[in-house]
Amino acid sequence: MSDASNASKDISMSDASNASKDTAEMDANEPEVKQENGGSKSAPGEEKAPPAEFEPPEGGWGWVVMLAAMWCNGSVFGIQNAFGILFVSLLNEFGSADDEDLRFKTAWVGSLSMGMIFFCSPIVSVFTDLFGCRITAVAGAAVGFVGILASSFVSSLGPLYFTYGIVFACGCSFAYQPSLVILGHYFKQRLGLVNGIVTAGSSVFTITLPYMMKGLLDRVGLHHTLRVLSIFMFVLVLAGFTYKPLLPKPVSNAKSGGRFPALSRVFNVQIWKSLGYRIWAFGIPAALYGYFVPYVHLMKHVEERFGADTNKELLLMCIGITSGVGRLIFGRVADYVPGVKKVYLQVSSFLVIGLMSMMIPLCQNFGGLIAVCLLMGLFDGCFICIMAPIAFQLVGSQNVSQAIGFLLGMMSVPMTVGPPIAGFLRDRLGSYDVAFYLAGIPPIIGGAVLCLIPWVEAKRRRKDEEAADVAEKMLERKIDAQDDAGIPEKADNPESVI
Repeated sequence: MSDASNASKDISMSDASNASKDTAEMDANEPEVKQENGGSKSAPGEEKAPPAEFEPPEGGWGWVVMLAAMWCNGSVFGIQNAFGILFVSLLNEFGSADDEDLRFKTAWVGSLSMGMIFFCSPIVSVFTDLFGCRITAVAGAAVGFVGILASSFVSSLGPLYFTYGIVFACGCSFAYQPSLVILGHYFKQRLGLVNGIVTAGSSVFTITLPYMMKGLLDRVGLHHTLRVLSIFMFVLVLAGFTYKPLLPKPVSNAKSGGRFPALSRVFNVQIWKSLGYRIWAFGIPAALYGYFVPYVHLMKHVEERFGADTNKELLLMCIGITSGVGRLIFGRVADYVPGVKKVYLQVSSFLVIGLMSMMIPLCQNFGGLIAVCLLMGLFDGCFICIMAPIAFQLVGSQNVSQAIGFLLGMMSVPMTVGPPIAGFLRDRLGSYDVAFYLAGIPPIIGGAVLCLIPWVEAKRRRKDEEAADVAEKMLERKIDAQDDAGIPEKADNPESVI
């Protein structure tokens, strides 16, 4: 760093004293200096040394942020994953025996809610880049609190589409995504482990919420249960205040022409230049058309297959327990898997989840269904916990916010349409068997598509290395040509310093 500083000082002194001779030499060397500094041109007298790469503290206040993000994941996805309990209550509260499309209509409440969480994600990523993680998360949690509280006052199924399916879900989306991005401000070497712990929050809530909600629904009813759940969102508002940003904002050369931000900051097109990211962003949504189906319809399937008195909440608890274990185990394993080869962990998780979905209707006893849910939860945790680490590998820390946002946005369509289609098939065919069989096909196909990413990234890396070798050889030939022509080289030449 000191050598580069002395070089820049020599340049400014030679500008003042030997304008004619030294300026000609600097003009010959200036393109190389610009190239090494990323194409940015400094004012005269300023240092041209590149800024030091940001290094997260790997702890400190980051542990508090991790706990807050863990609560966020738990309160958002714990409530969403427990919708199967609310689904049965909604059928009893607002349903009619004469409505042959009852399950189709009711499933839209939870499906719309889960889909909106992901649909809003591209917008959330823009807000996160412009206003920061803290403001975005706090505002989102406040909106989610209003949405679920308003849902407790409705008297029919229709308003729930808006209060629970849109308002509550949009608030959850704005609160959730910053909890993933802020972790990269505090952790790098431990990012996989920390993501595993944070995403395990939803597993802890998925284990406990079904029993809590079942007890509340039996004692105080649907409306008061939703009011109790609104407390979780109020605590999430307080948790969002802990998101203190550390990562420096990227400096953009684009001029906005006013107080509004540059378009490049609003819509980051850089992420789409990566072929590996494009495959990832289309492959994962393709795998998720059946992902949310068990969370919505498994409770009703068990009630129809094994009786209304069956301990169906136990299945969600099994999924939650092994999902938490999977997030901790595979989150740590991901730290030891190099680069984009982490994608293979997601491929294996989709393969197992697809097969387990197909196994649900084949289970003729409750014990077999428990085993299926244990495996499904384990690899569900694998899929979730390495989402952010893969995004960091594909696009880098400066672009990860919108990379995750656009991916989650594209996930919204399959997450939304899957459960209503399953409910429609049940209403028409009389059982959930075909719905679960079809739900297992997309994860297998999507997992096969993701296998292309490591190959594509390895090919891109080889091309970059070859381009770097060609540039280095051209520079060597240029220097040799200057030597043959008899052009003297100064000892304090900035090119030689760089």
